[in-house]
Amino acid sequence: MAENEQPKQQFAVQRIYVKDLSFETPNTPEIFTKKWEPQVNVDLNTQARDISEGVYEVLINITVTTKIEDQTAYLAEVQQAGIFTVTGFPEDQLGPMLHSFCPSILFPYAREVVSSLANKGSFPQLLLAPVNFDALYAEQIKKQQDTDGEGTASH
Repeated sequence: MAENEQPKQQFAVQRIYVKDLSFETPNTPEIFTKKWEPQVNVDLNTQARDISEGVYEVLINITVTTKIEDQTAYLAEVQQAGIFTVTGFPEDQLGPMLHSFCPSILFPYAREVVSSLANKGSFPQLLLAPVNFDALYAEQIKKQQDTDGEGTASH
C-alpha cells in the first residue's frame, strides 16, 4: 500500500498583509481644479520565494499612475503579500499555485488598498479591473522559454 500512497496535498493561507505601500500626489492642490478625465496606467507583477520547507511568501506588486493631461494626479504603489503553505503538489503544479492561484487570493486585498488610498487622497474611487493570473503566468512562462530557447531573440 505504501507504493500507491501519494503525498498528502496541503494548501493553507497563513497570513495576508501589506508589505509596502506608497501614495504620492505631486500636483495637489492644483490638480483638483482640473476636469477629472484621468488616464490610468496599471503595472502588475507577482513574485514568490521560499521561506521554509513548503512555506512561501507570494507578492503582488501594483503600481497605479493616474494622470490628468500631462500631470500626475497620484501614484499608488502597493506590495500585497501572503504567506502560504503549499505541500504535496507535483513540481509542475507548484508554479501555477504560486504565480496564479495565490495571487488570485491576494488581489482583492490589493484592490481594496489601492481604492482606499485614492479615496484618502480625495480622489474618486478607483476599482481595478479583475486580473487573469492564469494568462499572466502563461505569458511569463512563454517569455522565459523564448529567451531560454534562443541565444539571441529576433522578434
